[in-house]
Amino acid sequence: MGLRKRWAAALTAGGLLALGAPVAAAHADTAPAYRTDLRVLVLDDGGPSVASITAELTSEGIPFTDVLLSNTSRPVINAAFLTGTAPDGSVEARFQAVVMSSAYALGAGSAETTALTAYEQSYHVRQVDANTYPQPSVGLNWPQNPGYLGSLDGMTGTVTAAGLAGPFGYLKGSVPFEQINPSVVESYGFLATPLATQAAGASFTTFVGMPIPGSTQTGSLVGDYHHDGIDELVTTFAYNQYQQQWRLLARGMVDWMTQGVHLGFDRDYFGVQVDDVLLADNRWSPTLKCTMGSANCNPAAGSPDTVPIRMTAADVDYAKQWEAANNITLDLAYDGSGSDSTVAASGSDPTEAEFAANAASFRWVNGTYGHPYLGCVQNVTVVPWVCYTDGTGAPQWTNQAAITSAIQSNLTWAQGKGLSVDPSELVTYQNSGLALPPQQTQDNPSLAPALTAAGVTALASNGSTETAARQVGTALTVPGHQDDVYYNAATAAEETDEYNWVFTPTAQGGSGSCGTSTATGCLAAPLDETTGYQITIVPTEARIAMQRVMGNDPTPLVLHQSNFAEERIAYPLLNQIVSSYQALFNTNTPMVNLRLKDIAGQEQNQAAWNAALAAGTASGYQIGSTVTVSAPAGVQVPVTAPTGTVQVQQTGTTPTAVGSTYAGELSGWLAPGAGQSTVTIQTPAAPQAVHPSVVAAAPAAPAASGTPAVRPFVLTGVRKPVPFGPGDTVRWAADRR
Repeated sequence: MGLRKRWAAALTAGGLLALGAPVAAAHADTAPAYRTDLRVLVLDDGGPSVASITAELTSEGIPFTDVLLSNTSRPVINAAFLTGTAPDGSVEARFQAVVMSSAYALGAGSAETTALTAYEQSYHVRQVDANTYPQPSVGLNWPQNPGYLGSLDGMTGTVTAAGLAGPFGYLKGSVPFEQINPSVVESYGFLATPLATQAAGASFTTFVGMPIPGSTQTGSLVGDYHHDGIDELVTTFAYNQYQQQWRLLARGMVDWMTQGVHLGFDRDYFGVQVDDVLLADNRWSPTLKCTMGSANCNPAAGSPDTVPIRMTAADVDYAKQWEAANNITLDLAYDGSGSDSTVAASGSDPTEAEFAANAASFRWVNGTYGHPYLGCVQNVTVVPWVCYTDGTGAPQWTNQAAITSAIQSNLTWAQGKGLSVDPSELVTYQNSGLALPPQQTQDNPSLAPALTAAGVTALASNGSTETAARQVGTALTVPGHQDDVYYNAATAAEETDEYNWVFTPTAQGGSGSCGTSTATGCLAAPLDETTGYQITIVPTEARIAMQRVMGNDPTPLVLHQSNFAEERIAYPLLNQIVSSYQALFNTNTPMVNLRLKDIAGQEQNQAAWNAALAAGTASGYQIGSTVTVSAPAGVQVPVTAPTGTVQVQQTGTTPTAVGSTYAGELSGWLAPGAGQSTVTIQTPAAPQAVHPSVVAAAPAAPAASGTPAVRPFVLTGVRKPVPFGPGDTVRWAADRR
């Protein structure tokens, strides 16, 4: 069967084989049926490459069993572990795919390797070698003459025609390897060519290659080694879950190992939430290194630093044009009091009028009226501010009536202006009402009942203080990502000056909040205020955003209306994110742009599914071309399958497509049809059985010649998340651990 057909088939599987026991010959058409559980077996060495794969499985919601090989009490990998008896008496193949740290992680020629190989042969289960040294036993030459071993930083791989026609068809072809810090080796790998003459019946198909330095030939980075009746994905470089090169390939590696059918759901999301719309934001003072309105910040009267930042009608038109050009809709968290204040001061508000004239071009989100702080009552006469307390020392809280008024007044204002607002979505000023440590360590007790009374089901939160969604009354929080493009900056010079203040030590004129050196997160030197924004800040923030886009993360990037005014510094960042994505991904894999309530719905589905997996109450299996999935009532089931797959409804009811088309396949969240207790789907073609009598013996151990077949050297650095830049405080902290 050709490579393309092997990829497109749902689960190309063999007839039954009692592992290690003789089997009488029988025609494939009469081979007994068996079922394959939709679960991945991970044989884990504790290293970063396997951790990257398990992170992807977790992100998508794919069930897997992780066996830590160093655990002395781990199960033995044998026939009893790999197979069982299904409720109907047929054989149960317990895993649809296998992930190994390297090709011989269980030991060449060991009883466990023999058992696993026989299992993969019998049921055509594919194996991923997360990071393997090139050698003849995996279909490759040694990485020499020609060959390469060393840093891959800054180099670029290319998806081959076979990779584009197969598991990596969602990519355009380029796989650039990051080089974030030239003084650190971030990616280490091996380049080798496939054997010119493979063993009988074997072949090696490179999916992702890279030019071998000093040679005219191309070495393999990722390839399919077909041999002895099994398929093995051989990967010859180290990676971690944060690196762009891994994120580009993760989807395809999962689809390859599961042969296109698995539980789980994956999209590349990009949303932009714009806060403070219709308000005016105070400006950063490059002279005083503070923002007007904050404690002890008093720019001279008439100074440019005293002029607040507010979008104009021309800025509204530019935003509309940008949306149309990039097929992305901005989510505008508006506060009507900003417009009312403008009208009171000057008699009219051209910005609001232009927004109203183009209201359908944007998604409007209630941002509360009057920008009230909805948490504790703040004492801002001290730095940092603190909560006022009562006689017992307990915080004084904004009451429920005030919260309700801020929510409802803004809705009423929007209705009067003809803006379409969904009352189930809410962005509170500065995400107030939610806990804001260290000053406010708990939610305002009045917040949850106010949200419930108002019918709010999606509430924006600050992703830097809480990374996961949680329930607050009827609302599910949606963590937004505040980047280092600041709310008080409208020009590149202002932005860069404040960035320098935050990320340079006091000896270089900064605040020192970053520490004292690059090791603690500081810049090596202050950025040039003319070029620093475009050369350093934009690429840094775009890399951080791209990592979320490619990480199945629907939560939005948060900017402010000030960034869309004057020099419109938001657009260089947004344009780099969009152009970077479009340069790497095929048009069949667009960025998905969800509104707040739909993000909350996605988070809710994923959380419910993950909880069911953890409780052992959700599972799926495939028999022939039929997949059956069970989950608790009310839990939506995530399914990914080839184009043409349908969900089977009750007899006499027309089957429906599985979800929607994305990345060249179908995927969606499914519920049982009327009168059904399970989700049943039908793939386009039944698996093609392979008779066990034609399955070859397990491959022999590699020959003891040339360089020893040892586990490749893995840099300590690749076990850590590589920091993107001084703004990436989470990874700077992790890198220092």
